[in-house]
Amino acid sequence: MAEKKRVVRDFEGQRDGENLLFVFRRHIVAMRKGFWLLTLPFLVASIPVFIWPTLGVVYLISLSGFVLGGILFMYHFLMWYFTIYIVTDQRIRQITQKGFFGKDVIDLGLTKVQSISYKIPGFSGEVLGFGTIIVQTYVGDLVINKVEHPEKIYNKLQDAVSAAEDKRDKNEEIDE
Repeated sequence: MAEKKRVVRDFEGQRDGENLLFVFRRHIVAMRKGFWLLTLPFLVASIPVFIWPTLGVVYLISLSGFVLGGILFMYHFLMWYFTIYIVTDQRIRQITQKGFFGKDVIDLGLTKVQSISYKIPGFSGEVLGFGTIIVQTYVGDLVINKVEHPEKIYNKLQDAVSAAEDKRDKNEEIDE
């Protein structure tokens, strides 16, 4: 009886012989809209508590503002949390969460990358440690906004692209 060899995958869609190098996501500052949507409904719903502190129904209104803010925050949190970037020794995979049930997936072969650059948007980006990474290819640019520690991700991406090109060059030499 032939025994099936179980293949362990690091992520869904991983190819045979493909090695995971690293995974990253956007900086938490990319969720700032979610933080505002948590705070504002609660603050607006809390105003009646300060005007009529003895009315019991006012506290229910304040609680409903907090619940609404929590729901809006969770939506933005889930969009941030489930949007990830996976870098393997063959490709960059961008998985973007779209709504509760949809997602977009983009694969970009490392050998197709022409150049990689990054920029930090001034004081806030420098202090909070976020920036933008731009991966240029023949078919267009992959722009990743609000990446945590863009200089570290940039260096890792450069190393991955360089290793993929070296591997491709070795394979071309063997074929000749």
